[in-house]
This record gives sequence, C-alpha cells and structure tokens, in this order.
Amino acid sequence: MTAPQPFPLLAFPKAWTPGTDGAVKGDAVLAVAVATVGNTLGGMTSYAIGRFLPRKSIDEKAQGWIKRFGAPVTFFAWLPIVGDALCVAAGWLRIHWAAALAFMAAGRLARYLVVAYVSSAI
Repeated sequence: MTAPQPFPLLAFPKAWTPGTDGAVKGDAVLAVAVATVGNTLGGMTSYAIGRFLPRKSIDEKAQGWIKRFGAPVTFFAWLPIVGDALCVAAGWLRIHWAAALAFMAAGRLARYLVVAYVSSAI
C-alpha cells in the first residue's frame, strides 16, 4: 500500500503541505496569491451575473452602498453575506469592470495577508 500524497494546489504542492509534526508548512506568498486570485475570480463571476440580471429589484442595502460610494465599496466584497450582494450590485449598476476588479482584488489581498500574518504568529 502506498502512502497518501498531498493534493497539489494548482500544481503548487509547496503551497500547503502537511508537515511531520502536524503543522501545515509552505510558501505563504504563493498561498496568498492563489487565494486572492481564486476569490477575486469568484467575485467577478458574481459581478458578471449582476450584469445579466434583468433591471428589476436587487438587494436594497447593497444597491445603496454601490450608488453612494461607487467601485471602492467592492473593496469590502470579502465580507460574509453582503460581499456577494456587493459584487452582484456592482455588475447590475454597471460599475466599470476594471475598477470593480481592482478594488475587489485589493480587498481580498488585504484579507489574505492578515490571515497569513495571524496564522504565522500562532
């Protein structure tokens, strides 16, 4: 019987590899980059869904934030529950895709940098 192999994360097995002491070891920069890109692509998928929604009603709270603050509010799209609504509302209100992408990526990057820092301090 062969020993189980770690699952390679998008062909980057050094990103998260279980150590012999039970701790997860690896390249935090790579893990942050992969998490940021993946989560940002998910946010842009929600944005695209919003672009194709009929012009009826959408979450009033998210719509109000987007109308008031514009693309910079998508920085907070990493937040649970309201994050997806912010992305959909940005697409529905036709916020420029590049601005939404930049702010979404910056917010997610900040989130994962904090997570990486906190997890390395534990």
